[in-house]
Amino acid sequence: MCPRCAPTPRALTCKRQSATGLYSRPVPPPPDTTPEPLSPRRATAADLPAIKALIDAAYARYLTRMGKPPGPMLRDYGPSVEAGTTWVTGSPITAVLTLYPRDDHLLIENIAVHPGAQGHGLGRVLMSFAEEEAARRGLTRMALVTHEVMTENQAIYARLGYTEVERRAEDGYRRIYMEKRLPG
Repeated sequence: MCPRCAPTPRALTCKRQSATGLYSRPVPPPPDTTPEPLSPRRATAADLPAIKALIDAAYARYLTRMGKPPGPMLRDYGPSVEAGTTWVTGSPITAVLTLYPRDDHLLIENIAVHPGAQGHGLGRVLMSFAEEEAARRGLTRMALVTHEVMTENQAIYARLGYTEVERRAEDGYRRIYMEKRLPG
């Protein structure tokens, strides 16, 4: 064994050259960089700068398609954080979800996953969390709004069981209203 290497239980081998030959020791594999879905927690005021940065990063790709910033990039999340309606995951924060209960449904006002964490199921975890929150409140319908140019999001929502119920222009945005019925 190499006098500079401490044994570890890993199976990979490190070889070092010395005057007497090669030494070997187990080397830990590189850390798994696949983001793990994390349990959402209520956002705090301390999270606001990270929430703003994440939303700006997540929506940046739509700037050229829309000709103006998407609504979530312009929004002040302070009131929703204070009201306890905004949730986050990760440390550092990798995703944001804002939910508003209505009389007959739960509105997903915003869902955003940092571009570096997209494609690993985190958005699906948040959508499931939202549905669980609706069920906990005794609501049997989910609702959300997206923009016509956000075609990737429309496809995701359709795969998750959301259907389009209306299209209309509002505040200069071409919005698509979608909903999903929940068992109950």
